[in-house]
Amino acid sequence: MRVCLLLGLLGTFVDASSELFGRNSLRVKERISAPSPGWVKHSTAHPEHMLQFRISLAQPRFGELEQQLLGVSDPSHKDYGLHLSRQRVQELMAPHPDTRDVVVKWLAAHGVSEKDIAYSAMGDSMTVQTPVRTAEAMFDTDFHVYQYVETGSNVIRTMQYSLPEVLHEHIDLVHPLVMLSPTLPMTTKGQNLSNTSQDLGIPATFMQPRAAINSSCMAQVTPDCLRQLYNIGNYTPSATNGNSIAVTGFALEWANISDYRQFLQMVVPSAAAEANFTVVSIDQGTNTQSKPGPEANLDVQYAFGLTRPMPAAFYTVGGITDNPSDWTFGGATLDFIDFMLNQTDLPPVISTSYAQPESDNSRELANKICQGFAALGARGVSVLYASGDLGVGSDPGNGTVTPFEPYFPASCPYVTSVGMTYQYPEVAGKDTGMYSGGGFSNYFARPSYQDKAVNDYLGYLGDQYTNLYNSSGRGYPDVSAQGVNFLEIYYYSVVNNTGTSASAPTFAAIVALLNDVRANAGKGPLGFLNPWLYASGYTALNDVTVGNNPGCGTDGFNATKGWDPVTGLGTPDFAKMKELVL
Repeated sequence: MRVCLLLGLLGTFVDASSELFGRNSLRVKERISAPSPGWVKHSTAHPEHMLQFRISLAQPRFGELEQQLLGVSDPSHKDYGLHLSRQRVQELMAPHPDTRDVVVKWLAAHGVSEKDIAYSAMGDSMTVQTPVRTAEAMFDTDFHVYQYVETGSNVIRTMQYSLPEVLHEHIDLVHPLVMLSPTLPMTTKGQNLSNTSQDLGIPATFMQPRAAINSSCMAQVTPDCLRQLYNIGNYTPSATNGNSIAVTGFALEWANISDYRQFLQMVVPSAAAEANFTVVSIDQGTNTQSKPGPEANLDVQYAFGLTRPMPAAFYTVGGITDNPSDWTFGGATLDFIDFMLNQTDLPPVISTSYAQPESDNSRELANKICQGFAALGARGVSVLYASGDLGVGSDPGNGTVTPFEPYFPASCPYVTSVGMTYQYPEVAGKDTGMYSGGGFSNYFARPSYQDKAVNDYLGYLGDQYTNLYNSSGRGYPDVSAQGVNFLEIYYYSVVNNTGTSASAPTFAAIVALLNDVRANAGKGPLGFLNPWLYASGYTALNDVTVGNNPGCGTDGFNATKGWDPVTGLGTPDFAKMKELVL
């Protein structure tokens, strides 16, 4: 009797699975027309090779999360500053109760047991491993080995995958099945290191420093130069009021504590002996001291050097050493977001200096990452990203004009994107070999908080570059800061480093100082900055109106009065900003 009942239930499950998940019910979920430049199809994937992939589940309440984010971030809103708890964010990020059940049943129909599913801390994704042969049946596709010609790296990917019709409303994407981009992200382009200061050919009209700025700052930027330029003076934050700052490290970029101490010994000798920072590992990330990274060193030396003795943390994101060819920046960023959202206490400011062309990520993946940044903002975290160093996009080098290429995550509307200036009075990165990344997203619509500022610029631009950029897209950067010839200690040597990789930690440090001002007044952190910056914060910034950001065979956009896609709203004036945030 029991055997008959069991067989009957099993038959019902098989029949239902065949109807819901059979080949006749499949529809394409993601498709790319061809491999990204530099990738070639190499061979057929071995059927027994194990694939690991993340299934990102739909979040039906994200609209509520977004509205609450904007409310707690808008100084004119009654909820300003009332950031959400971990539990509340988790509730708003949770999939529909039916979603997990139907996806688990689909996996079971392909032999994947629930005990073999790893769930994210927020419950909004599942990580699964299957052989290639199983994945081909699940996704109705063929997997191949693709090779990145420049490095010889091999990955197993497909050009498209399908899901049963019933799963389309439950699954946002499966990553990294169609992800083909360079193995490592750009550290906003690559390092522009030199051993000595360079004559940058600055026009004489821009070479006159004001009396308060030391003339040496025109050749090499140090923390003391930034204190002068941005009106920080001798402001020293508290080490005990609960405020802190963090930077991230991806792609085997490690921050060297000895280099950091030597840096402080040069610029603030009295602080060198007590110099330290906390290292936090995500996904088995390490911080190998024998191999310092020029990017990680630069981030730490300026983000932490400008905010000492404030508590500081370096978040090192791993995963790449397990299987370097399968590592993706997008996947690592999702790991980072998931880890952070699972923490009860978060650093109020996080600076990141890594980027990729927006098109290196699918629209679905970029959107999922961006939603994670919105959740961090709702928790009260200011997330800052460098805008990139290739102007409006990489130049084809043959004089051909091509559509502009925005950079991500800088193009996400829930992060604060930081562009680059240099010299004093400040101009956009011109004659430096690296140019402030800026433009308009092809994935994300323009957010309401920047409508007026961007529309004003579009009116100034007129019909120039029509069809080369998305005029309805999110404009970036939001702000900017110095980024040329930063003194850095790297492998115990003095070098100069250039790029928005210097600008982002600089602006982040000033935000952390503003949070210190607020903490001392009994107020919470600023959190997501953009609604405040576009509403009133811009009045405390230095508008940059000279320069441009060439690329894609053009001169790029021009800096002008007000917001522009070269320097954003401008560079910080700490003394003025300090008055606004109280």
